[in-house]
Amino acid sequence: MKPLKTAVGLVLTGVMLFPVYWMINVSFTRAGDMRKTPPNWFPVHATLDGYRAVLDQQLPYLGVSLIVGLGTVALTLIVAAPAGYALAKLRPRGARTLTFALLVAQMIPGIIMAMGFYAIYLNLGLLNTVPGLIVADSTLAVPFAVLILTAFMSGIPDELLQAARTDGAGPLRTFASIVLPVSRNALITVALFAFLWAWSDFIFASTLDQAGDHQPITLGIYHYIGNNNQEWNAIMATAVIASIPATVLLIIAQRYVAAGITAGAVKD
Repeated sequence: MKPLKTAVGLVLTGVMLFPVYWMINVSFTRAGDMRKTPPNWFPVHATLDGYRAVLDQQLPYLGVSLIVGLGTVALTLIVAAPAGYALAKLRPRGARTLTFALLVAQMIPGIIMAMGFYAIYLNLGLLNTVPGLIVADSTLAVPFAVLILTAFMSGIPDELLQAARTDGAGPLRTFASIVLPVSRNALITVALFAFLWAWSDFIFASTLDQAGDHQPITLGIYHYIGNNNQEWNAIMATAVIASIPATVLLIIAQRYVAAGITAGAVKD
């Protein structure tokens, strides 16, 4: 039975990873070999033209995506960490209502939010700007971050916080010196998800930054797609390069993410 489960697992893993393999394969394929039937399962005549195009044309877009991603992480943590602490430990009036509102906020389709942001940004002059994208992307990450941090911080022993208060620490000092260090796993988890959402965002970018000078990589890829020309090797090479930061972050932070997501799920 165990060999059968292993075989099924390998087959399913291969099916799920096949798009990644095909992306890498096409990124090395020559433009003249794209329409061959049957297609080449391996880049027989490999070329680096797609990667040369990425290095020549896509680096500014990658830089914008990096700035937007890091800005979204910073804004999300600045808003969500104090909010999670307040809901978990200070327990203000209306805490349950606010928690329910955060759950509802996650159900709103992104395109609806994007159209609302467009109307607001048009009046504020924030269209086609990096700060505008950071604020928009943060609206996706903040509700999730607050819920994760609230669940995690609820598991922090009240005796620990009471000991800090006994030593003369106020709410802000307790939050900065006790709660944040203890909540490292949850903070890394929400930071990672916030970055990945901002890095892969297309709806907000295409709606709020259609013709600006600071476009993220999700829009930069579209420069290779036209009515009469699709540079698939360049498209796939861009996708490969854009996948590297997310892959590296996931590998580095996976143990923190596992601990952060499961925290608060089971109470003693």
